[in-house]
Amino acid sequence: CSAINACETSNGGCSAKAECRRTTPGNRVCVCNAGYTGDGIVCIEINPCLENNGGCDRNAECTQTGPNQAVCNCLKGYSGDGKRCTYISLCSQNNGGCSEFAICNDTELTERTCTCKPNYIGDGFKCRGNIYQELLRNSNTSKFYFHLQALSIKDIAGPGPFTLFVPRTDILNSDPRVKDWISKGMMAQVLRYHMVGCASLLYNDLTTITDITSLHGDLIHISYSQNSLILNDKAEIILSDGVGTNGVIHVINQILVP
Repeated sequence: CSAINACETSNGGCSAKAECRRTTPGNRVCVCNAGYTGDGIVCIEINPCLENNGGCDRNAECTQTGPNQAVCNCLKGYSGDGKRCTYISLCSQNNGGCSEFAICNDTELTERTCTCKPNYIGDGFKCRGNIYQELLRNSNTSKFYFHLQALSIKDIAGPGPFTLFVPRTDILNSDPRVKDWISKGMMAQVLRYHMVGCASLLYNDLTTITDITSLHGDLIHISYSQNSLILNDKAEIILSDGVGTNGVIHVINQILVP
């Protein structure tokens, strides 16, 4: 007589995920493989994520990858290896995408608010100061700023409101009269002729006006034709409504001469 091997056929009736072990002749036990649980006849894959989040941080997602195997990934707004996740402050990097002149505040996970600092206006992503500051920040108007600075003209740094007609930088650079005005001490008068006090006039406002008085004292004549605003029948407004805290900037394509 020979002993019957109970495991010889069909894995001894054990689960395909189990090991059949001979005990006494004709008998066997079924033991679930590593990563599985059950009585050996039925073996179920162990999901480690179901207990204690699989050992992942509470701010991580546990994802089963195999029998009793899982990976941990930090949730959005957190960084780390998944076992340990730390909160990422959105405001800690690049001011949270807010303007450099704004205050970034973390509000909740993956959220933040941007608020312009005092003396600036805007939506927090773009914040504008007074028109004197804004001149320098735009290449089209920076030359006008440097002329004001050279002559210590700071009228438009005051509370305002002001309306400014600024000859584009390339016009100021190329017009041969500028050097002549500077040498004759006339440049300050020319610059002030481009400024209007006591009013912040947007493009639409200017379409309803025919004459305004500059800080220099002379009138600027305004005409509206063919969808263009023309000053003194020569200079056209080519960029408009650069709004600052104390006024508005319009860019023109010629220098106004008093």
